Amino acid sequence: MTKADFLFHIITTSGVPIYRQLLDQINTLIVSGRLKSGDFLPSIRQVGKELEINPMTASKAYSILEREGVLKNCRGQGMQVVATSRPIKNYKDRKRFIQPLLEQVIIHAHQLTLPREDVLEMLDTLWKEKINE
Repeated sequence: MTKADFLFHIITTSGVPIYRQLLDQINTLIVSGRLKSGDFLPSIRQVGKELEINPMTASKAYSILEREGVLKNCRGQGMQVVATSRPIKNYKDRKRFIQPLLEQVIIHAHQLTLPREDVLEMLDTLWKEKINE
C-alpha cells in the first residue's frame, strides 16, 4: 500500500490538529459509505507509521470516536466501525457536505489575493496528486 492509497491523509500546515483531521476523515468516510458498520480501521501503530505521526495522536482520535459510539474496540482485532448513520447517497447532499470547506478555501485565497484561475489550477494539481488520476 502506498501513502496515496492509505485511508487517511493529514495536512500538517492546515492549522487543524492532526487528531481532529483524523476524526473528521473517519466521520466523512462513514457518511460517504466508504466505511461501513463492521469495518475495521487500521491499527494505531499502522496509522502512526503511515502518517509519520505519534501513535498517541491516532489513539486520541480513536478514543474520542469510541466515547461517541462511532467505534468500538474489539479485543485483539482493533477498532471497528459501529456508527449507525446512513451514508449520504444523494449527490446534492454530498456536495453540501463539502461546501463549508470550499468556502474556507475561497475566503483564504481571496484574503491572500490569489487569482481564481491559480486556485483552480492548484486544486486540479492536488486532486491529481492525492487521488492518483
